[in-house]
Amino acid sequence: MSSKEQILSALRQHTCESYGMPDLTQLNPITYADPVAEFKKKTTTTAGATLIEISEDDDLNAVIRDRVVGGWPANPVIATNLQGIDAQLNPDTVTEAQELERVDVGIVRGDIGVAENACIWIPQTMKERAICFASEHLVIVIDDSRIVNNMHEAYSLIQQSSHYFTEYQYGTFISGPSKTADIEGALVYGAQAARAVTVVFVNRKKIG
Repeated sequence: MSSKEQILSALRQHTCESYGMPDLTQLNPITYADPVAEFKKKTTTTAGATLIEISEDDDLNAVIRDRVVGGWPANPVIATNLQGIDAQLNPDTVTEAQELERVDVGIVRGDIGVAENACIWIPQTMKERAICFASEHLVIVIDDSRIVNNMHEAYSLIQQSSHYFTEYQYGTFISGPSKTADIEGALVYGAQAARAVTVVFVNRKKIG
């Protein structure tokens, strides 16, 4: 039994009163005439991320080199397990997660984008998920065909897709750079995770 299962088991044993789940069938979650356009708009406004649109024929490695890494003053440390991208570190082959503490640019693939709030579901498809949180600049690659209207649709897709939790049993939603503010209103970026996020939005060719 994992530590997570032990904690949940202990909580269940000490639950004095339980309540049934609310009926969600009567909810009317928000939808959009064009969820893709709404997702792209919210990515740069609500989420505060940078959006780069490319086609499926574009060279992703060249796009990252020229439009993301090109803005760094010196040779940045890049980490990814995506094929075809030049990187010094791979989260699948590092000895321990601490090696990713020095990552300047981490590149991961997102699986579901939510138009409602620009959140992107990133299932753990790498050995060390610290790349999602330790990178100074996080780059998320997502296809236009993977955009849904709202969180209800996103969770439904996650529940229907067993491959999300087959190996690593983890996934997370990320929406823009990490930021927090104290009571006096001083806004700090990168408090818990990446100080900057770039979403590389891949427009796939439509047939017919």
